[in-house]
Amino acid sequence: MSKIGRTPVSIPSGATIEQRDGEILVRGPKGELRQSLPKFVTIKIEDNEVVVTRASDSRQAKANHGLVRSLIANMVVGVTDGYQKKLELVGTGYRAAMKGAGLTLTVGFSHPVEVPAVAGIQFQVEGSNIIMISGTDKQLVGQVAADIRKIKPPEPYKGKGIKYVDEVIRRKQGKSTVK
Repeated sequence: MSKIGRTPVSIPSGATIEQRDGEILVRGPKGELRQSLPKFVTIKIEDNEVVVTRASDSRQAKANHGLVRSLIANMVVGVTDGYQKKLELVGTGYRAAMKGAGLTLTVGFSHPVEVPAVAGIQFQVEGSNIIMISGTDKQLVGQVAADIRKIKPPEPYKGKGIKYVDEVIRRKQGKSTVK
């Protein structure tokens, strides 16, 4: 049996979990999230815990067992605490500004780059070079952060670009003169 899959997910106070029509609904103080359940997996809600079990020992059922348990745990954390990612703009003149609910990035192109608002995601700009992306859905927060980073990924010579705050950029040595 899967180590991850057999571990029960505890439901903190303030969060509720319901199972309806092949999907799971998690509600909490920060919002609500839905996830469809595969047919190989069943869940039982008892004593403020969610236990995920699989119907058979097929390869697909084993794969879905741990996945569904992880998704439920991420949903519970998302609706109670939320998720956030921080991006840093590194480079002379690189800056970010709020434009409505979206962002405007100046990152060395001939034009500013507009990042539209995404439902379920909040942007914050700290100073002019730190962007904080927060929301309840872990997958969506990570995808939006990756999409913004993709606009101008950090280059290895000077480290200019958009990077995660805790990301370490491996630097390359520049040209050397040969004599």
